[in-house]
Amino acid sequence: MIRIGPAGSGGLGNKKGLEMLKSLGLNAMEVEFTYGVRMSNDEAKRIGEIARGFDISLSVHAPYYINLASKAKDKKRSSITRVLEACEKAHWLGAGYVVFHAGFYQDRTSREIYDIIKKETKGLLSELRRKGWAVLLAPETTGKISQFGDLDELLRMRRETGAELCVDFAHLLARGGTIDYGRVLDKLKAIKHIHSHFSGIQYTKKGERRHLKTDRKAIAPLIKEILRRDIDITIINESPDPVADSIMTGKIIESLNG
Repeated sequence: MIRIGPAGSGGLGNKKGLEMLKSLGLNAMEVEFTYGVRMSNDEAKRIGEIARGFDISLSVHAPYYINLASKAKDKKRSSITRVLEACEKAHWLGAGYVVFHAGFYQDRTSREIYDIIKKETKGLLSELRRKGWAVLLAPETTGKISQFGDLDELLRMRRETGAELCVDFAHLLARGGTIDYGRVLDKLKAIKHIHSHFSGIQYTKKGERRHLKTDRKAIAPLIKEILRRDIDITIINESPDPVADSIMTGKIIESLNG
């Protein structure tokens, strides 16, 4: 199954946003806590019930200000707290994936940063089990070469910790300067359900600069590969107009399905 929807509620708030998505035939939404986790547990439960009634799959994006590899102990502690706050709300929302940017290389090797983030990820997973929160940690493939999170790193992290991952196809393009969807999906074939992001993207030699509207010519080859392989996937659109671009993606799927 392919689930499609926007990052955020289109500025309407979660309840009205879900109502709008239902009317448009979209079936996924990522709740954005990118600038802070500001939702009560009661509100999360209410929004989760609405989403389930509409058969809209929810996920969560944790705050941007996360660096599990920070040299500053207070920043690392704050990062762990922010991830756990997002996980708590995801639990009450009934959301599956909690997406976050795990950290930065700074002046250290990728191996050093991998080991640090692996340790912190294991600690987070242990805390989720202790609290009984049935959510999936999903560090995201990142768009800047200064950030931890290329696809191979996150696949290795998944094997070694049991965490999941979020595959941001636009970030992979920005990070590498090119993307072969078939090759990427080959690497993901062991994953039962893929949680992903898509948008247009502007980038430089250093990677991501900003997200752009989704180009039909850019996403159509990915959709063709997904349909050809019969992949179970959620595609969250993160463009400046994620609702309209999610609708466009759905129309591409319909046209390719004949």
